[in-house]
Amino acid sequence: MNTFPGSSIVTHVETALQQWESGREGWPIDSEMCNQIGVLAQNDIDTARGLACSIARAGKGDVISFSPKVFVPLTHLCRDYCGYCTFRKDPGELSDLFMNVEQVMEVVKAGQHAGCFEALFTLGERPELKYREAKEWLADRGFRSTLDYLRHICSVVNEQSSLFPHANPGTMSRREILSLRESNVSMGLMLESTSENLLASGMPHEFAPSKRPLARLKTLRSAGQLKVPFTTGLLIGLGEHPSDTIEGIFAIKQINDSYGHIQEVIIQNFRAKPRTPMEGKDHASQDYLSWSLVCARIILGPDANIQVPPNLSPHSYQDYLGDGINDWGGISPVTSDYVNPEAKWPTIKSLKEACDRNHLTLKARFPVYPEFMDPERGFIEETLYDKVKEQSDEDGYVKGGLERYG
Repeated sequence: MNTFPGSSIVTHVETALQQWESGREGWPIDSEMCNQIGVLAQNDIDTARGLACSIARAGKGDVISFSPKVFVPLTHLCRDYCGYCTFRKDPGELSDLFMNVEQVMEVVKAGQHAGCFEALFTLGERPELKYREAKEWLADRGFRSTLDYLRHICSVVNEQSSLFPHANPGTMSRREILSLRESNVSMGLMLESTSENLLASGMPHEFAPSKRPLARLKTLRSAGQLKVPFTTGLLIGLGEHPSDTIEGIFAIKQINDSYGHIQEVIIQNFRAKPRTPMEGKDHASQDYLSWSLVCARIILGPDANIQVPPNLSPHSYQDYLGDGINDWGGISPVTSDYVNPEAKWPTIKSLKEACDRNHLTLKARFPVYPEFMDPERGFIEETLYDKVKEQSDEDGYVKGGLERYG
């Protein structure tokens, strides 16, 4: 990163915030300014944190949100081998290759009883391209692909419950995104990183063809062209350089500047897991996560929703309220985090206490953010809009608030 007088970038950001508060659209941060923001946060984190919080509060007020959800691991089969993943399994390790409709609905109904509104579908990437068993399982039930089956399951959940599917199936074509749009109020794909170096020999994505940055960026753009509220983000601490993190944040900004559909950006810290190629690698540090969050808020601006998963930082998640975040992500009173099974969800009560200590207000949201619910903006299907409207308060959050959760 190039050096830059800190006071100059601070002045520029403060001026941009004043203009935004006066009604100016957009957030005028270019690639060179991104580098300068990174340097500022490296050299003077306190000033950078102050800026990040000012931007967050200007855009989001005192609200910190979370999504009450169930986690539905539709299949653990995956064509990729990522060096940090314990979610993926081979066919011989599974008693069921895919969850069937009855198994999915059992989880969904338990979530409905517990006051959840999001059914997060996480699954391996296109296993039918790698495993004959997966292709045959799908074909025997009349489905051409995993995504075709996912579309069917999402429709059933949407029709037979009060929950809203949020599909996170990996890279997708325009046709696949369009088919899922009918039953999903939002979808997601972590960009993870723009670093091609992570695909090199011995690196985390060496055997993960779907983790090519260009392929993931293409999915993000396609979702924008189809007006799908979309979740994305970075996985930090994999071996990237900090400049790669800045580049990834800016890439997300550029796509959102074109389409306005990025509903939230997750900054997720890597945690080493046993029995993986990266089990001996250090976790992403708290300082690096804090730096990344601050940079994300300043670069993405006051309109962005920035999330950090609290279960991955059980002893420090409350500290990140000072880094400009405004969301905790999905929290489940019913299911585990199957991607990070060692990391238990914090209770809603503990999240509220952390917010209270910082004079912030915790609110339960849907898997689509309030600003994307306006039917005139055209981001969600009319039938889905009617369903979410019935269950939301006047501000677009879950009707009944935290009282629903005891």
